[in-house]
Order: sequence, then structure tokens, then C-alpha cells
Amino acid sequence: MSDLAKTDTLFFDRAGLDQSRVERIVDDSLCDADDGELYLEYCQSESVAFDDGRIRNASFDTMQGFGLRAVADEATGYAHSAELSEAALKRAAGAVRAVQSGHAGTMASEPSATNRSLYSDDNPLASMTFESKVALLGEIDAYARAKDNRVKQVTASISGEWQAVQIIRPGGVRMADIRPLVRLNVSVVVGEGDRMENGGHGVGGRTSYEAFVNPAAWKAQTDEALRQALVNLESVPAPAGEMTVVLGPGWPGVLLHEAIGHGLEGDFNRKKTSAFAGLMGERVAAPGVTVVDDGGVNDLRGSITIDDEGTPSGRTTLIEDGILVGYIQDRMNARLMNMAPTGNGRRQSFAYAPMPRMTNTFMLDGDKDPAEILESVQNGLYAVSFGGGQVDITSGKFVFTCTEAYQVENGKIGAPVKGATLVGNGPDALTRVAMIGNDMALDPGVGTCGKDGQSVPVGVGQPTLRLDGLTVGGTATQ
Repeated sequence: MSDLAKTDTLFFDRAGLDQSRVERIVDDSLCDADDGELYLEYCQSESVAFDDGRIRNASFDTMQGFGLRAVADEATGYAHSAELSEAALKRAAGAVRAVQSGHAGTMASEPSATNRSLYSDDNPLASMTFESKVALLGEIDAYARAKDNRVKQVTASISGEWQAVQIIRPGGVRMADIRPLVRLNVSVVVGEGDRMENGGHGVGGRTSYEAFVNPAAWKAQTDEALRQALVNLESVPAPAGEMTVVLGPGWPGVLLHEAIGHGLEGDFNRKKTSAFAGLMGERVAAPGVTVVDDGGVNDLRGSITIDDEGTPSGRTTLIEDGILVGYIQDRMNARLMNMAPTGNGRRQSFAYAPMPRMTNTFMLDGDKDPAEILESVQNGLYAVSFGGGQVDITSGKFVFTCTEAYQVENGKIGAPVKGATLVGNGPDALTRVAMIGNDMALDPGVGTCGKDGQSVPVGVGQPTLRLDGLTVGGTATQ
């Protein structure tokens, strides 16, 4: 059964809506609009967290509703409801017509169709019983404590989601997508004497739990969380100053996502509030730097077969060999900028209008061996993992906290450091890339991106990078 047929069962057979009447409401409500759609959503989600040998919390939720949007020029009328009924749709239609008052628009062409599917539409929540999830988390707790007597606390959680969406445009054009999403997290606190440190690791993707809950997989994840905690237990205060910084592959791409990716989203550039506004076709990064956003990779956390406007996802090159060549676009901003949509119109749920958002954003490989990059550093910092950060889109300034980092002296990795922060400017940082590794990796499937009060799952990635002259904030006394 196709995704469209499955979502018909959810929204028409089960909810009691009449398809032809719904399509007429959509046609009537968007008759003078430039663009718009009805977005129907049904979502089941669950989470179980285990802390110090007992269940800390457990939840299961079912959510459904619709969002109706009309776009007139750059104005948007949006109405939503958790009530799936013809009466609620008619009330929403009355609300969104207001934005079209005095406007005689021509409806934009519908998105191109796609027959591909990037992930299974099976419901991962049904693949494991509640009891087996609790048993798994208990095994993780026991395993971590048995590995090292310095383990003081273990927190493990498993969560999943099954989201079904159908998009209806004027003329009865319909598209659907069914999206699974799972995640497994492990956090370990270790202590020695008066000192306590923690480490954590998470995995996930648009797949079933099966890939992450077999013993080999969860033990490897627990080992990694414990390793990070023990590394931090040996850490020394981080140095401060301007120095060479080597970023490890994979998750450090979160810096690329925040400091650069958001600045390449269409809305910020159309409104000229991005540090990259007006720079299309110009050099914004060092030669060799190529950055893409690709929502079309099978099973990745940030992947989407179609976006929340119905546009198929794909690979968009943003920076090519250091030259700015593309933006991340939804339909409205692409139309207003005379560009093509890129399949990046995303929303947190039916309660929100879509806007341009990243999917999986990463830098492509260079030609350097990672060992060669580290050997080239006389005195610097090797940042392997990051925690929180802050970015100002307009200026491009960022501050990121390192959760795992090491001193580098004479080409050798030295002591782990605690309290290191990276401070800089996104566009400027791109020009400081001196060496690009050949080991591009994606994060393990844990990214969540926030923008304007909405959160969506994303992926990040990069190869090992050497950046010269980056400012490091540290905790070492001079």
C-alpha cells in the first residue's frame, strides 16, 4: 500500500473526512493566493528514560491535526486545529482568506512528484514491547556499572516517533509521507575522589529500533559514553588565546550547521539579515571548501522524502570550492527571490507554518590524511565533540563549548582539556580553513535544530579540518 493510500485511511476513513469536500474547501480558500496547502498530520511518539536503576519517566502520545496556509505575495495566513472535521476546516478557510483580500494571485505550480522512499513506513513503536524497552535500559545501566567501579550514575533513554503527513494543494494535487524516527541515548557520570565528570553518546535515524538495540550496538554506545566520561576525568584546564584548531570529523559539523548553515537559509537572505546576504557568486570560504545540504540520504535523521510543502528533497550545493552558489529554500522565499525551491520547507508540526530549514548539512571531503593534519600543528587544540553554542545570524558571531578536546603540541595529541570554547565569526571561520581531511563522517543521528520556536530533526557532518587563528576561550590561569 502506498503512503498516500495509508494516509487516506488515517485522515478520511478513520477521521471521517470526505476527500472531495476537503479538496473543494482547499480550492475555495486559496482561490486568490500565490501559494498554499492543507497539511494533515497524525503522529505517535514515545519515550522511556531509565536513571540509576529505575524508570525516571515514560510517555506515549498521539497527536493529529491540520494546518491550512494561504500565501499572498510575502504575507502568510495560517490557521490550524487539532480537530479533524469539516467544520474546523471551514473556520480555518475563513481565517486564511483574509490575507488574500484585494489580492489576485496566480497559484504557483505544484511540486514535482517522486516515487522514491528514503525510509521504511513501518511503525517503530510497534517493534518492541514496553517491557523489552525497560529491560534494555536496565541492561545498559548494569553493563556500564560493571565496566568501571568509578561509575556513579547511568542515565539511558529510548524514544521513537511515527509521523504520517498528507499535503493537499488546489486542484486535488496530493502528496504523502510516512516518517519513522528513533533515538537511543546513554549518559554516564564517573567520580574519583572529589571530582565528578560525565560523558554521553547517542544514536538514531529514520529506521526501526532494531539497528540500535542489539547487544553489540548498545554496548558500543555505552562504551563510548564511558570513554568520554573517563577522558574528562583526566582533563586539565583549557588554554586560551588565538591558536590553530583542528576539528574532528562527524559531530563537530554542528559548528558548520549553526555558524554557517542558518546564514544560508533563504528567509534570512531575502530579508538581508544574514551575514551572507548579497554574496551569491562570491568567495566566502577557503578554496576546497564545499558545503551541501542533502535531505535525500536513506535513513538519516535529517532526511525527508518530501518536505512539508510537498517538494521532493535532494542535494543542494551551498558553497562550492569556496564560492557561494546556493541557498536553502522553501517555496515562498524561493519564489520571492526568483529561485527554485530546494525541498527545505519544514515545520515542527501542523501547528506551524513551514519555513526554510536545513536537513543534513555537511562539508565534503578534502585530500589530506587526518594524521597529516594533526602532525602539522605545533601548538593548538583538537576539538572532537561539542555541546551547546550560540550564533548571531546577522553578524555570524558564534560561541561553542567543547565537550571533548585535547591540547596538540608538536604534532602530537596531548592532555584532554576542560572548559574550552570556540569563539569566532562563521563567514570568517570558513576563510581560515587551511587543511581538509579525507575522512568525512556524519553524526550518529542525534541532531535537533531550533529556529523561531520550532524544532526539527537534522543531520550534520564534516571531515577533519584545520582552522588557523581561531580564538579559544579557556579556563587555565595565566
